[in-house]
Amino acid sequence: MNFKSIHIGQIIEQGVAESKIELQRICNFFKCTEKEIKQMYQQESLDTETLLKWSKLLEYDFFRIYSQHLIIYAPPSAKQKTGKTTLPQFRKSIYTREIIDFILEQISTGEMTRMGVIKEYGIPKTTLYKWLIKHKEKVE
Repeated sequence: MNFKSIHIGQIIEQGVAESKIELQRICNFFKCTEKEIKQMYQQESLDTETLLKWSKLLEYDFFRIYSQHLIIYAPPSAKQKTGKTTLPQFRKSIYTREIIDFILEQISTGEMTRMGVIKEYGIPKTTLYKWLIKHKEKVE
């Protein structure tokens, strides 16, 4: 999975193929035509309401793909934010299995060095080295 360049329509199409849901059922669920469904597969992004419906239909959290993108490509700011907010606060330092595998793959294929990963993604050095020790066979 390439978390840098997300084409959500293609990912949804892949999910539909794997789940083997009939196109007619999808059309009924969305109350639209086959042509409109196929157009969604071609779109790089979809509105949140549509994406939520796809998530429910395919029983897969497509929003998490975007969360993974934020974890990798928008590390927490070094600046302390001042002031209070009413928005919910989430920890960005929670790395999923997919993120760890992605990072380790970058190192094992030689696309990035360890220091490059630390600088590019803002992953703490100790965290990266713990991953390397724990998942040694994937890096070799």
